[in-house]
Amino acid sequence: MEQILVYSDSLSWGIIPGTRGRLAFEHRWPGVLERSLISQDRSVRVIENCLNGRRTAWDDPFKPGRDGSEGLAQVIEMHSPLSLVILMLGNNDFQSTHSLDALMSVQGNAKLINTIRQAPIEPGMPVPRILLVAPPVIRQPKGAIADKFVGAAERSRGFNQQLQQLAQEQDCLFFDSNPLIHASPIDGIHLDQSEHQKLGLVLADFVAKALG
Repeated sequence: MEQILVYSDSLSWGIIPGTRGRLAFEHRWPGVLERSLISQDRSVRVIENCLNGRRTAWDDPFKPGRDGSEGLAQVIEMHSPLSLVILMLGNNDFQSTHSLDALMSVQGNAKLINTIRQAPIEPGMPVPRILLVAPPVIRQPKGAIADKFVGAAERSRGFNQQLQQLAQEQDCLFFDSNPLIHASPIDGIHLDQSEHQKLGLVLADFVAKALG
């Protein structure tokens, strides 16, 4: 059985825009990914490790445990052997609690890549391949989360292009979600169920080809 780890934030956790509710597993994109791969006669398990508010390499001053680089090595060790790790992180780096730009968030992703590759997995187990997924660009945050993302659209500009460059430099797979999906018009950050469905289906074909 192939095991795929999704390491992400609320966009993958499946928060329903404008609420604190959560989409069911079969409706959020990791679940759609798993079901689609299984329908292609692949023996696969998609493991979710998604935390609302998770950054790449910075703490949230108000909520503990949001530094995505902390504990990641143990997550890799815990779930090995892994065929693939999917990273979809970055948007929370641009919250107004930080003055980070796209370059800094890309460096945070680079730290995650190095952490995955240096994780203390058991001898003989494979170092997993890494897929960087660029999330939908931040445009106009709305509603209860608007204040959290003041200035985020400007500071995140160019993030997906710089993340693609990092993937090339670090020999990672890369998928830009922006031609495919968009943030919900409800809050300008999270994904509606229809976008989860589209992302999961397209990623299933991408991952199937990548894994061979």
